Amino acid sequence: MSKLDSDPTIHLPRTDDGLDPHNAATATGHHAPRINVTRLWAGGAATAVVAALIALVGALVVRAVLRVDPAAMEGVAAAFGSRALTVLCPVAASAALAATGIGHALMIGTPRPLGYFGWFVGLFTAAAALAPLAMGAPLAIALASGAVYLVIGLAIGSLVSQAMISASRHALD
Repeated sequence: MSKLDSDPTIHLPRTDDGLDPHNAATATGHHAPRINVTRLWAGGAATAVVAALIALVGALVVRAVLRVDPAAMEGVAAAFGSRALTVLCPVAASAALAATGIGHALMIGTPRPLGYFGWFVGLFTAAAALAPLAMGAPLAIALASGAVYLVIGLAIGSLVSQAMISASRHALD
């Protein structure tokens, strides 16, 4: 009787780490993850433009609906002024690029990167959406700005995660 016959342990490749157990090359786990980096970062750049546009449109809607006079207010309400839009839009775009970088790092080094990515984006979005409530602005302004930040975070999370999926599916393109 050989040693294999006496060992009751069955060793199967893990299927929850992105490896294909039917592919001998990947079942050993000795391969680098395949990512179409161009596709990932093109999606991240497009997401940055979308996030900046959401910030712009959101700020204009808040100013129109709530009739915010940014010159008369400070804090969160000042984020809806014309000068502050030159900060809000680039910050939204930068958040999208940062999320793409986090997604890229997660795709390289973690099992189930989309799960971790969802938690990162969800927690950052929650913090951004709740922060205006702690800044002492009038409640309507705080809720409106929190809603704008929430929509930006949702867009970033959904678009970058789709870019991550596409980049891993089309890695060999």
